Amino acid sequence: MKRASLRPRPAPSGPRGLPLRIALLAFDDAQVLDVTGPLEVFGRASRLLREQYGATEDRYALNLLSAHGPVLRSSSGLRLVADAVLPRGRSGPKRGGTFDTLLIAGGRGVRHVVEDPRVLSWVQAQAPRVRRLASVCTGAFVLAAAGLLDGRRAVTHWSECEQLAQRYPEVTVEEDPIFIRDGHVYTSAGVTAGMDLALALVEEDCGRDVAMAVARELVLFLRRPGGQSQFSAQLSAQTAEREPLRDLQAWMVDHPGDDLRIPALARRAAMSERHFRRAFTAEVGCPPARFVEQVRVDAARRALEETADGVDAIAARLGFGTSESMRRAFTRILHISPTAYRERFRAAKPTRERFRAAEPRRARP
Repeated sequence: MKRASLRPRPAPSGPRGLPLRIALLAFDDAQVLDVTGPLEVFGRASRLLREQYGATEDRYALNLLSAHGPVLRSSSGLRLVADAVLPRGRSGPKRGGTFDTLLIAGGRGVRHVVEDPRVLSWVQAQAPRVRRLASVCTGAFVLAAAGLLDGRRAVTHWSECEQLAQRYPEVTVEEDPIFIRDGHVYTSAGVTAGMDLALALVEEDCGRDVAMAVARELVLFLRRPGGQSQFSAQLSAQTAEREPLRDLQAWMVDHPGDDLRIPALARRAAMSERHFRRAFTAEVGCPPARFVEQVRVDAARRALEETADGVDAIAARLGFGTSESMRRAFTRILHISPTAYRERFRAAKPTRERFRAAEPRRARP
C-alpha cells in the first residue's frame, strides 16, 4: 500500500486548543486493556486538572471508535459500546471532526484488521490530519499495514517484534523500548505499555507534575519520553519451576548488590554447587552468572534513570565492582554504555510552566 503523507497539523496552543480530542480505534477481539488503559489515563488527567488545578473544562474529550460495529467484544469477552463506527468511505465518523490524537488498539483481532482495506484506508487518511498517531501493543501491525511505519522505528509486544520485522521489512523494529516516538508517530510495547505511552502524552500536553499526579493515582511508574527497556531480568528469563530456585530468583532481584557468586547462591538454595548450576540453567534457561548480570544491569539502569549517583558509585553498590565491568555488561546486554544510556533515558527536570497552558483559568492571553 502506498505510503500516506505524514504532515501532522500543528499542536494546539493555550485554551483555544481545549479540549483535545483523543480517539481510540478498536475492533472485535481487541485487548481490553489496550482500550481502557490509555483512555483512563487521559480521563484521570482531565479530572485532576479540574479538581487540583482549577481547570473549568476537560482537557481531553475521549472517543471510542469501532472498526466494524457499535458493540465491540474484546478478547476477554467484555463488551464495549463505541461512540462512533467507521464509515464506508475514507472520511471520519459522522459524529466527529478531526482528532488531536488517534490511537490504534492491539489484540488478536488485529489479524483481521490488517486485511481490511477500508480500515487501512481510513487510518491512512487520518494520519496527516492528526497531531499524534499512535498504536498500543500489536496495533503497530495496523500502522505498518497502512504503510505508516515505513522508514520509521517502531516497537510492539515483545513476542511479536520478530514477526513485525519479517512482515514489514521497511520498518526498523526495536525490541527493548516501552514506547518509541518517531516524528508524530508513536508505537508502544505490550498491553500496559499503552498506559506508559498515554502518561508520556499527558506529560507533553500538561507537564510532568500533572502526569506524575495521574501516575500516583493509578499506582504506575511515570515513563519518560523515549522509553526504557521492557525486558527486566524477570521477563527475559524463565521462572524456575521449583520453589527454592523461584524464591532465589526473587531474592536476587531484590538484592543485586549482595554476594551472588555460585557458592553463596548454592548455599542459599541448599544445593551443592554442581547441582545448583545444572538445576538453575535447566529451569531458568540461562546460567546463573548470566542471570546475575541481567539482574544487575536492570538495577543499574533504574539507578541511572532515577538518581544522580555517579557510575562508579552505582557500579560499586550493585556488585559490578568497577565502572569498567558495568560498562562491559551494559554493552553486552543493552548495546549502549552507562553514560550514553543516562544521557538518552534520564527523566527531564520537572517544570511547572508546561502544564499551565492546560489550565484555562490561568493561561496567558
